[in-house]
Amino acid sequence: MEWEVQIVESAKDFILKLEKKMRAKIYRTINLLKMFGLSLTKPHSKRLKGVEKLRELRVKHSNNICRLFYFFYKDKIFIITSGYIKKSKKTSKKEIEKALKKMNKILEEKDENI
Repeated sequence: MEWEVQIVESAKDFILKLEKKMRAKIYRTINLLKMFGLSLTKPHSKRLKGVEKLRELRVKHSNNICRLFYFFYKDKIFIITSGYIKKSKKTSKKEIEKALKKMNKILEEKDENI
């Protein structure tokens, strides 16, 4: 059974601004997430140390490294909150904080609609 992946508007905008081959690799990695769900691991997906619930999709094309942050919502649903082009060895704390804020906002909105 396949998983569902929802991409928030800001993450869609980020993806659409990338070059064609990077976008293709991103969509391929998202399809792997749909097929394998929580069992998708390195090199495609990784849990973030010290950050509960938030994970990263890891995509590399040529010398460019892209990270997309996502979390498991419920009923086989993942939500991709944001992404960025990685420039240093460590994952940006600023980008993690941004993704956490979006995740918390999404969870609050979804709880209000229940």
